[in-house]
Amino acid sequence: MTRLADGQAAESLAADYLQRHGLAVLERNYRSLHGEIDLVCREGDTLVFVEVRYRSRSDYGTPAETVGAHKQARLRATAEHYLLTHRGSKCNGRFDIVAVSGNLADATLEWLKNAF
Repeated sequence: MTRLADGQAAESLAADYLQRHGLAVLERNYRSLHGEIDLVCREGDTLVFVEVRYRSRSDYGTPAETVGAHKQARLRATAEHYLLTHRGSKCNGRFDIVAVSGNLADATLEWLKNAF
């Protein structure tokens, strides 16, 4: 698989996982001039902006460790854009990370709520 295909497969795994845990997926790959949010979900009255990170190996760190300050700032700006363009979205919000590790056929998923 290519990197893009691996990323899309990891996002699908994450979306399925979150739905099994009670979240509703509202958007996939929401884009603005600031960047992209992989998944926009709703959990009760909370909007959840989800960054999905995939690593097949942990030689250079875990997937969650790759979400640095610059990426967090871009995600925040994109989330603000989402809220401005979806006027009915007045509710609490949070940023989660779903870290996908290993072979995609039997990957390990770690859901980090309120990651930043």
